Amino acid sequence: METSFSTSAGDADAYVALVFEDNDLSPAAAELEKASDGALSRAMKASRFTGASGQTVSIVAPAGVEADRVLLLGAGGRDKLDGDVVERCAAAATRSLLTSGATNAALLLDDLEVEPVSLARAALGARLASYRFDKYRTKLADKKKPSLAGFTIVSDRARAAKNQWKKLEPVADGVDLARDLMNEPANILHPESFAEICEGLSEHGLEVEVLGEERMTELGMHALLGVGRGSDKESKLVIMRWSGGEEGARPIAFVGKGVCFDSGGLNVKYPWNNMAEMKGDMGGAAAVTGLMRALAGRDAKVNAIGVIGLVENMPDAAAQKPGDIVTSMSKQTIEVLNTDAEGRLVLADALWYTQDRFNPRTIIDLATLTGAMVVALGPHHAGLFANDDTLAERLTAAGKWAGEPVWRMPLGASYDKMIDSDVADMKNVGGPSAGSITAAQFLQRFVKDAPWAHLDIAPTAWKSKSDDPREPHWATGWGVRILNLLVSKHYES
Repeated sequence: METSFSTSAGDADAYVALVFEDNDLSPAAAELEKASDGALSRAMKASRFTGASGQTVSIVAPAGVEADRVLLLGAGGRDKLDGDVVERCAAAATRSLLTSGATNAALLLDDLEVEPVSLARAALGARLASYRFDKYRTKLADKKKPSLAGFTIVSDRARAAKNQWKKLEPVADGVDLARDLMNEPANILHPESFAEICEGLSEHGLEVEVLGEERMTELGMHALLGVGRGSDKESKLVIMRWSGGEEGARPIAFVGKGVCFDSGGLNVKYPWNNMAEMKGDMGGAAAVTGLMRALAGRDAKVNAIGVIGLVENMPDAAAQKPGDIVTSMSKQTIEVLNTDAEGRLVLADALWYTQDRFNPRTIIDLATLTGAMVVALGPHHAGLFANDDTLAERLTAAGKWAGEPVWRMPLGASYDKMIDSDVADMKNVGGPSAGSITAAQFLQRFVKDAPWAHLDIAPTAWKSKSDDPREPHWATGWGVRILNLLVSKHYES
């Protein structure tokens, strides 16, 4: 879907106008009400519409209005109108109109005091809500296919908004990429094909390097390699570099868990009916890849490194066994008590490699790491663990602004003791309690001196259903927006 900015609605066949609480009409809605001789008020009364946030009412072929359809959006309190509200309203309008038969919509924001950056966020909301993954649907009925081809934000600040959109459109591209990667089935997206997609990002200015099993063996990355032993697909480590900052300046680094399919290994997952979702266990790697695409697309003034560990965790005669002891790249030994606690093994070597080679000033990892995080936070927040209060505060603020909220969880010596092993330096599970915390403690043992944060995105990387119109069914692409904003506000020169 094409998004644009204009000072007029042009030939749009659907008008979208805001209504605030207690049916307080925006200027555009008031003009449409007058032109339609009160048709909007009658429709609002008939549908019990009050202007509350999230409400919608559609009026088809209203007399006196040039468009074929008017969509009214509840925006809540007029005094609360900000970029987040505008973004959500645009997303709700897109979601409502996407398959309605309308082809071009105009969101009428003229005569409202909306800053250009908020207008650009309206375009972002529309783009996020228009996402579909229909690649494998060969018999989709025409009436279920998207009809909406254009979405115009109408404002007297259109020119300034368009300039702001140049910074946000690459972010939308990055989110779409992350969603596409997560939605691909595991027979299509495996470590080798994922790495090839990353190599294709060189056309956007990224430097991409791929390490295979031979090189990782030389480096001593046996924690990562152990996870992939049961797969017939070669494990990979992909390094993506963006050099947009000062030459020689230390980079900020992002590390992603990329388990392209997680059967649980010999500790096979149960129940079986949820295992199909494990094609999405590479959500952290997808987010890092989408972020690097976004940074390159907007020519970010920063040096950034994206490292993703790509494996499949499969049961096989060669697969890693419960009780095995592996030696990580850091030379620390790990007793593998549960082969389904594999993501932390992948990240252990990926984190160490990233620090050892690039000496980043800050390092952040993302992973669909623990089901315990879903139990703790539900689908509304990702878990945040950090060794640095400033970094944690910045991520919390960025998440709130970007619509990807996080909740900080504790770390501490008492939790760290829970992963001590009697036969190795550590074990890969801490017991039945505090599962997300002990997983983070495990990762911290592979972090050197740099400020570090771990984002457990298991609650947010995919959702079977969401009330947020920006989020499609299943893959959300969570992580691209919060990290892009973090970079923009705190790390660009």
